[in-house]
Amino acid sequence: MCVARLIRLIGMQPALFHRCRQELEACTAEGTVRGSELRECVVAVAPFVDHVLETAQLAFNAAEPIDEVVTVLYGDVHTPSIPPGGMYGTQFAIPTHAPPRMYRSSAATTGAASMKRTIFETEHDLFRASVQQFLETEILPHHAEWSGAGKVDKEMFRKAGKAGLLGMAIPSEFEGGGVDDFRYNAVIGEVFSASVAGASGMCITLHNDICIPYFLTYSTSEQRRRWMPGLANGDLMTALAMTEPATGSDLSGISTSARLEEDHYLLNGSKTFITNGINADLVIVVVRTSDDPHGGLTLLVVEDGMDGFERGRNLDKMGLHAQDTAELFFTDVEVPVANRLGEEGSGFLQLIANLPQERLSIAVGAAAGAEAALELTIEYARDRTAFGRPIGRFQHNRFKLAEAKTEVDIGRVFVDRLLQAHLEGELTIEQAAEAKWWTTEMLRRVVDMGVQMHGGYGYMLEYPIAQAYLDARVQTIYGGTTEIMKEIIGRGLGM
Repeated sequence: MCVARLIRLIGMQPALFHRCRQELEACTAEGTVRGSELRECVVAVAPFVDHVLETAQLAFNAAEPIDEVVTVLYGDVHTPSIPPGGMYGTQFAIPTHAPPRMYRSSAATTGAASMKRTIFETEHDLFRASVQQFLETEILPHHAEWSGAGKVDKEMFRKAGKAGLLGMAIPSEFEGGGVDDFRYNAVIGEVFSASVAGASGMCITLHNDICIPYFLTYSTSEQRRRWMPGLANGDLMTALAMTEPATGSDLSGISTSARLEEDHYLLNGSKTFITNGINADLVIVVVRTSDDPHGGLTLLVVEDGMDGFERGRNLDKMGLHAQDTAELFFTDVEVPVANRLGEEGSGFLQLIANLPQERLSIAVGAAAGAEAALELTIEYARDRTAFGRPIGRFQHNRFKLAEAKTEVDIGRVFVDRLLQAHLEGELTIEQAAEAKWWTTEMLRRVVDMGVQMHGGYGYMLEYPIAQAYLDARVQTIYGGTTEIMKEIIGRGLGM
């Protein structure tokens, strides 16, 4: 059969098939492989595309090797005949216009001239390959299931620990990576954010980028021995509980209280919109220990199973469905003084010190997500035809893609520069706020443009651009709204 038919059989878009063909041609100088080898190549190129895997397994069953030689060049492709409904009936029928099922690797390019990045070194590139492999083997095959369940399987989190994706900055004596280099965190954030399964990886980025710094900076020797091995090996997933039902960005309005009683605090109150709230084993809770608006805040670590600690709803969100986001309730919870992070009353300053990294982490993900959304749109604009030519060849669409490419490149340069500043200890609160609001708003613009250019298909959830649209919306809200970020920047200008 012809190449176009093979494309439909495999269920890939032409651009992906071109990559597959390049891989196949590299397998042998003659450009020929057996059917079983073709299946391996398909799996290597897109192991996380569920309908591709199903089709490949049916068409090229490893248990029944195909003896015929398959030539994957510009000529014909000879394979055993496949019935119209698939080898096992219409249940596995392949759509003629199969939608893409994933974003490309964060290392991929859009085909336009890509800017050279100098922020990463060889070891980070090798680490990126490991993260990509973990994504493809441990996350993507399960993402749809976890999205339906509203949370990931914690076994994946433990596997991430074993793979060295957790607690890279935790000292090696506590089973951590022993390397205080935020670029490793950035690599994880970029790989996950460039994937349609990014929501399933958020438990890892939140744990690494937002929660672990509090333990690294403020924990005692005893707390380090007690918690850090679990933080590094995946036995302990973390969450940070700041937001309350009546308190959003205004930390001075926190009312969840903790009253000191001898060797423990008596904790009462509630939190909402808590990422990892359902799955977390340790929750860093921002509590009020005095009436001082800022000086009365303290950080307490609440452990799973403490009496009076209850988890409410796993909130039904617009997007990021695989990421659990919960309500938490505390009723006379006795939290040992030994579970306090830092000194009583120092919580506000601790939060302020760690928020720049949190916001930089969000900016890293937003930049990578925008790149992936743009790449999806460029690929679609090349393949989709209207009025006899690819839609990307219409001037209006070219201009829209050019504008998005420019914004994506500007965002990438800015974020990389702030990554370098963070490594050198020079990242300011205002700079992090600039990166957070601008990149997340840029992400929204790029994704919205992508949906529009996809037309009706952009409104279909089976297309990654539609899911990206839903997932992107919260980016300008969590971690500090765009409006609050502008307030921070404005005040830094003396206004």
